[in-house]
Amino acid sequence: MPKPPVTPRGRQRLPTAGSDEKRERILKAAETLFDRNGYASTTMEQIVQALGVTKPFVYYYFRNKQEIFETLCWAPTQACFTVLDFAADDPRPAHEKAVDGLQRLIAATIAHYPAAFFPYREPQAFSPAYLKASRTLTRQFYRQFCELLEQGRASGHFDFHETRIAAQAACSLPGFLYNWYRPAGRLGTAEMVAELTTLASRVLGLRQVPARASAARVRKAPAASPPKKTPARRSRPAAESPGTA
Repeated sequence: MPKPPVTPRGRQRLPTAGSDEKRERILKAAETLFDRNGYASTTMEQIVQALGVTKPFVYYYFRNKQEIFETLCWAPTQACFTVLDFAADDPRPAHEKAVDGLQRLIAATIAHYPAAFFPYREPQAFSPAYLKASRTLTRQFYRQFCELLEQGRASGHFDFHETRIAAQAACSLPGFLYNWYRPAGRLGTAEMVAELTTLASRVLGLRQVPARASAARVRKAPAASPPKKTPARRSRPAAESPGTA
């Protein structure tokens, strides 16, 4: 796993009593401003004013605005692109791991709103070091995901043609949440995660029963027995019919 591209560069380098809480206060205030105003239109002065503190308070923890922004973005980046780091002894089949990874990716994206959407909205704001670390995580994720997809296709649980295209198409659903997602929407978080996971699974052509297994069952099914013939009833002569004289 790549090292975080941003580390404390101000005077505060090691955590101290209360330092984590203060850093979180700064990050939360900055996140609100970046979400509302955008990166370019947010200044360190505005962050200081939103906190009601002095500039040295903020500069003790962060060197500049970009470091705050990248720190905010790294947490969701790491959370989203490590969802496939399953234990080596995880016994589940590939298709179950792939769908679980999609669900966790979607859940992590929503959980880190709005910072998870900043990389899509502000791609120009990042340093080369951040972009390199982010690309490393992304490549690792897609390598793992594509391997699971190919295994799931081989077992008959997925139906797609191009592995990489299928992977990117399925993952584009959480990626494009930044265009329309709002926490106060009609669906709750759990419902939204479930709905998007279902849609992403359909992109992969998820089958509940593998196609090959279904075909095998059809081939092995015993032929239906022909219906038994019952002897035809002989009609009585008209003279013996009920109601005759």
